Amino acid sequence: MRLAGKTVVITGAGSGLGRESALLFAQEGANIVVSDLIEQRALDVAAQIADKGGRAVGVTADVRLPAEMEAAVQVAVTEFGRLDVMFANAGVPPDGFGAVPFEDFSLDAWRDVTDVVLTGVFLSCQAAVRQFKRQGDGGTIVVTGSAGGLAAYPGFFSYCAAKAGVHHLVKCLAFDLGRFGIRANALAPTHGMSVNFAMPPDAEVLGLSYEEAAAAAAGGWDPAPSPIPLKLSRPPRLIDSAYTALFLACDESAYMSGVVLPSADGGTLSRVAIPFQENWETAVVPDSRPSR
Repeated sequence: MRLAGKTVVITGAGSGLGRESALLFAQEGANIVVSDLIEQRALDVAAQIADKGGRAVGVTADVRLPAEMEAAVQVAVTEFGRLDVMFANAGVPPDGFGAVPFEDFSLDAWRDVTDVVLTGVFLSCQAAVRQFKRQGDGGTIVVTGSAGGLAAYPGFFSYCAAKAGVHHLVKCLAFDLGRFGIRANALAPTHGMSVNFAMPPDAEVLGLSYEEAAAAAAGGWDPAPSPIPLKLSRPPRLIDSAYTALFLACDESAYMSGVVLPSADGGTLSRVAIPFQENWETAVVPDSRPSR
């Protein structure tokens, strides 16, 4: 098991990638502190882990509040003796989900996102680093970044800016904390992200990616019309990025730090700046071969 005996705090673990990672990490032997703003979601995930023989505790914590992140770390220490991994995963979408014009986007709406997506990561990591230094034997930070921190999403001004900040924050942490044996990396999910992200906080946790939900509604997955360059017989799933998070959390990546690793991008990031339609060359460059 890749995380046998290690203790992990995961923020935003009541749904989406956080939930999927909590279940996966527990299967890999980790003790999990399931942290979420919505108490019942955290308790439900912890119960699912316990039902499968794992060790987990659900806690309510707001990543925007320093005291609550300190408390989440203390739960890890009290329940399991130490902290090995902080997975700062919590995030929220912008008001209007990209439909609000830039000039109409309010300062409060900007702060609603950046306070969770960027400041929340700062506070989660800060609480973890204090405990890592108390323990004196290193530690691992994993952060959920985004393809939106590498390329623009329309209408997601605050979200993309915050995710880009998160990406650079892990580079700074790697540089400053490496001498203490503390490493920090981020994953940048592209496809296969949670459909719950676009739903109200009190919605049922579906455990599906956008693509899985669309495939279910259409009666099956057809890769042909998908904009993802890589064509597979199944849609991208939450677990695809959870496996990337697992790699960054476990000792297999022990000598990686300051890295932003795209996950489930399927080739999208190789061409995202300049989209080309199929057979583009015939439309742009007419056949100029000499006739015979």
